[in-house]
Amino acid sequence: MERTKKIHISFLGNPRYDSRITNISNSLREDGCKVSVLGFDWFISSEDYFDVEIKIFAIEKNKFSLFFYLQFVFILISELVRSNADVYIAEDLYTLPFVTTIAKIKRAKVYYNSREIYAHLGGLRNRPTLQSIVKSIEKFFIKKIDLVLTTGPLDSEYIEKLYKISDTLVVRNIPPYQKAVSKIDLRKKYNIDQDKIILIYQGVILLGRGLKQIINAIARLPKTVLIILGEGEQRNNFIEFAKKLNVSERIIFAGSVDQKDLINYTAGGDVGLSLIENISISYYHALPNKLFEYIMAGLPVLCSDLPQMKAIIEKYNVGESINIEDEENIFSTLNKWCVNPNLLEAYRKNCAVAAKELNWQEEYKRAREFLLK
Repeated sequence: MERTKKIHISFLGNPRYDSRITNISNSLREDGCKVSVLGFDWFISSEDYFDVEIKIFAIEKNKFSLFFYLQFVFILISELVRSNADVYIAEDLYTLPFVTTIAKIKRAKVYYNSREIYAHLGGLRNRPTLQSIVKSIEKFFIKKIDLVLTTGPLDSEYIEKLYKISDTLVVRNIPPYQKAVSKIDLRKKYNIDQDKIILIYQGVILLGRGLKQIINAIARLPKTVLIILGEGEQRNNFIEFAKKLNVSERIIFAGSVDQKDLINYTAGGDVGLSLIENISISYYHALPNKLFEYIMAGLPVLCSDLPQMKAIIEKYNVGESINIEDEENIFSTLNKWCVNPNLLEAYRKNCAVAAKELNWQEEYKRAREFLLK
């Protein structure tokens, strides 16, 4: 009888709100693997969360970022040393050095989930010294990895060329095929008039995600409401921005939603937003899970005209891509949808067709043999 494969996943974030970890770990468990997940939370949790499969440590984050980092490193190393796995997965650059080092000491395999082009994150675009440090760290450790995962073909091409490696595995952030069986009535929950269009933004509240542009557009479109499903360090700044434009009553900060419940919230909206700004290579390559989650929930998508997102939208005709730098373009597109709801209904029907192909079950079929070898 074949021995159960043990897999350990480390992530600087809360895995309960991360669809990529949820999908991969669930599929590996269905294939008979024993999967343990280590995560960290500094937004929501005030206390640790442990069950038989997941450990989430609540760590403090304030203006002293060094203290935050030291907490993270100490817990991560302690947990890795105590662990016993056949495969270790570093879910991001931040865990990569520690996971790789300890996995090699334990003579286990190590996979790296390269979610971003980390040296070119938006926050590093004007910090060449930090970019160089990140590249050096990633270049050193990526050579020791048994399998590198990326979220899209452009990322794979870039990383293979940059670090002179080959055969990265593209595993897109796509949700499982499902329907919203308990759809949340957002109009009732938040007292929204029936004639208003509900725009959904789901994800971390960050700069570079088009929120400022959308709030500006909403100020000119009285028939629109924005519901933000997520948390982030820019939350209070956007609350103040909405107040400044006198649209606070139409900008709803709903907080984070557990991954298993997310589709029921998302499906209660009318339009899904994926407006990522082209401020770095990482953002230019964007193919976020929210794009596919909107489609699965039956929401027409308004996204940036960045190449990988635009290709999906055009191939399946599930929405429109726009130039996010042109705020008039954002306004005119949303206004068109407000006055022509039949257009949204056509896109919604196309979403139902696309979801049968753009789902995690199909994506995992292709990746399975590489993850389990």
